[in-house]
Amino acid sequence: MKNTATLIDWKGMECVRLSAGGYTALIAPGIGSNVLRLHDDANGVEFFRWDENNTPDDIRNSAEVWGLPTLYLPNRFSDGVLRTSDAVYQLPVNEAAPFHNHIHGFLHKREHTVVAYSANEDGAWLRTAYVYNESDPFFQYFPLPFTAEFFFVLSEYGLEYKFSIINQSPKKLPISIATHTTIAAPFVDGAKEEDIRIQVPVTEKWTLNQRCLPTGEILPLSDYDMAYKNGTTCPVKRVVDNDMYTAGILELDKKPFRGVKMTDTASGKGIGYAVSDGYKFWILWNDRGEKHYFCPEPMTAMIDAPNLDIPAEKTGYRELASGEMFHLAQHFFTILPEA
Repeated sequence: MKNTATLIDWKGMECVRLSAGGYTALIAPGIGSNVLRLHDDANGVEFFRWDENNTPDDIRNSAEVWGLPTLYLPNRFSDGVLRTSDAVYQLPVNEAAPFHNHIHGFLHKREHTVVAYSANEDGAWLRTAYVYNESDPFFQYFPLPFTAEFFFVLSEYGLEYKFSIINQSPKKLPISIATHTTIAAPFVDGAKEEDIRIQVPVTEKWTLNQRCLPTGEILPLSDYDMAYKNGTTCPVKRVVDNDMYTAGILELDKKPFRGVKMTDTASGKGIGYAVSDGYKFWILWNDRGEKHYFCPEPMTAMIDAPNLDIPAEKTGYRELASGEMFHLAQHFFTILPEA
């Protein structure tokens, strides 16, 4: 059997390496179940930002900008305040002036538990979990126990990622979840960054103020925004600073496609990035465009959503009752040029 799931020591940290269908994935339960690397070995595609010289500490120190980190609670809460329907929580303000927000949460920084891993003729898989309770230092700010579960499946169809969270508190659990997805630039082996194009299913542009918080104003799409929708924009070599959109639908292989497509125009190779219906928004960011990566970030809820005077059906914000579970899914795969 060619497909494998192996527990390995990666520079002193326990990781799980999945190999299946011509792809290899390196997943770090010790850093928030982050998919540190996804590589299409058969077609020479490096999906996520990756540096062979990195150490676990390098990634821990900047956990948001490597691999596929899952964020709870994203993305920003004004002055650290989080208002739910039955409580108000004061989160630490961890974003300096002029922003003065709480940002990114804590889940991606925690050591998760390996529940099980295996492989068969169909692929390789890993299941991890994190139990959030009084033992977590963040609990003093946010005393709502929950369990988050992660399931990764690697096969000839790429990497499927499933996430679920269950509320184990008697109070309502706010749901605002994102991945700070860091796509390598270039992502095709030996390619050039300037040949990358990205297509994003944008439908509405949300305006943000100087603190990167929504103003409440929603704009029609400009020519700049339409370049995302048409797939003609290059997501690097220029500054992309939190372009925020309501998500829509693209088309792939003449079928509806809820996700983002990235293409290397020189080779015709690309990355397909599909997301489930729970992701209502896309935010685009590239760390000023010269760091050899860019971030198409799917989010379930608008920035600062529970604090906005905007209906939840518009912001994507929701809450889980005690015992209720919420599910999300993503799928990464290589797109090859037509023969």
